[in-house]
Amino acid sequence: MKTENLNELIDHTLLASTATRHQITHLCDEAREYGFFSVCVNPYWIADCRKLLAGSAVKVCTVVGFPLGATLSLAKFAEARAAIEAGADELDMVINIGAAKEGHWDFIEHEIHEIASIAGAAPGHGRLVKVILETAALTPEEIVLGAKRAEAAGAQYVKTSTGFGPGGATVEAVAAMRGAVGCHIGVKASGGIKTRVQAEALIAAGATRIGSSASVALVTG
Repeated sequence: MKTENLNELIDHTLLASTATRHQITHLCDEAREYGFFSVCVNPYWIADCRKLLAGSAVKVCTVVGFPLGATLSLAKFAEARAAIEAGADELDMVINIGAAKEGHWDFIEHEIHEIASIAGAAPGHGRLVKVILETAALTPEEIVLGAKRAEAAGAQYVKTSTGFGPGGATVEAVAAMRGAVGCHIGVKASGGIKTRVQAEALIAAGATRIGSSASVALVTG
């Protein structure tokens, strides 16, 4: 599958703990130059990115409960509020993966619902929430359950991976997520996407957003 305007589907990502302001500036410069949908950064860098991207259409995406998802729910809720106050347009939250393995789906749905509510109540028509399932750590059945629970909780996207877990995006995981949510919400593929061929295969499987640190290579070949 050949994809036109691939740049408009990409969250240009830098989530390394060692990221410096110079690297964040370079990330934002590339996002402007190539017209990526957003930059995805750790919360510390939200305010810097807002300034660096002022006057552009590039959005600022950040992460919540990242990368393990195992912090207290109240900490996630506070982090979501603080990220919105700092200027984030989108929140990529990590589910509690251990809770998923235990089958505690009501807890997970409640946590997602609370963050979706916080984001939806934000000034300026709310903020978009993507739910990171860390699909490489889940069974196919758990992937489907997680995607369905995220949709039921009010999230706008389900997402494959943090990029720090046991594996990245696969065609099989994306297809399972898309099958679970139909056309009702988006699917973001992230983790280990280094080539345009990979990105196009994931889009063909149902992804509507791509997260990558190799974004320039994806659009330039």
